[in-house]
Amino acid sequence: MSSNIQINEKQVSSIFTKSNLPVGDYSVNPYIGCSHACKYCYASFMKRFTGHPEPWGTFLDVKYWPDIKNPQKYSGKELFIGSVTDPYLPQEATYERTRTLLQQLKDSGAKISIATKSDLILRDLDLIKSFPDSRVSWSINTLDEKFRRDMDCAVSIDRRLTAMKKFHDAGVRTTCFISPIFPEITDVKAIIERAKNYCNLIWLENLNLRGDYKAYILDYIENKYPELAPLYHKIYRQKDNGYWKNLDKDLRDYTRSIGLDYVVDDDTMTRPFNSPPVVVNYFYHSQIKQSAKEKPGCIDHA
Repeated sequence: MSSNIQINEKQVSSIFTKSNLPVGDYSVNPYIGCSHACKYCYASFMKRFTGHPEPWGTFLDVKYWPDIKNPQKYSGKELFIGSVTDPYLPQEATYERTRTLLQQLKDSGAKISIATKSDLILRDLDLIKSFPDSRVSWSINTLDEKFRRDMDCAVSIDRRLTAMKKFHDAGVRTTCFISPIFPEITDVKAIIERAKNYCNLIWLENLNLRGDYKAYILDYIENKYPELAPLYHKIYRQKDNGYWKNLDKDLRDYTRSIGLDYVVDDDTMTRPFNSPPVVVNYFYHSQIKQSAKEKPGCIDHA
């Protein structure tokens, strides 16, 4: 965690935002900004709405909202916690805004999905387990700690996998979100091998460069992986998706060889908890967005 994070406390009228993501009825983000400072973070677009001039990853607004007077209002509703921030940032250990939210919603009947890169979430395992059909996902796009440190300030991959296993062992549905996949850097098969016994679902998502971080990532590749620069130029400058089509086929064949289903979209709630994980391909963003409009259960998440 950087010691140079600018932290402010912010009063908000509500913690819930109506969501157009098919993964939930509401998006819930207890913080604005994110101290993980992921170099590829799609959520950096939020600066357009928050008024923060600081670089993404250097500021954090801690949200305070009125007590939820009628939590049963959210019974049966899907709440996606962490769509544009990590709800278990290191600062959560101090401010406990995510824990407060969960305590306020306890016994409401709300269904929660949480996305994180942290193992601080273990603190709230019993609380999360008390929600019906709760789900937790961890983002893991490398087993190489050097590359991981270049890309984010979150906890190590081993700590994420350990947390995933503990939740899965406790009966909570878990997801390994292999995202973003960096061409020829992310070893997808190795990650699947490490995670497949600890999760119900494996999401695959390609590196989708856009916004301010596109130039940064391409410069990083040029400097650290110059042998891959032509490939990245082909994919991200010439818009050639041949690499993803080939990887799609390779992973489809691989997952079949190890007995895993490989699909375009899926809801694991229909499958027995102890069945092998389902591998879901989200490589083609335009198709995902169209599919999301047509069928609940997909996710437009980068």
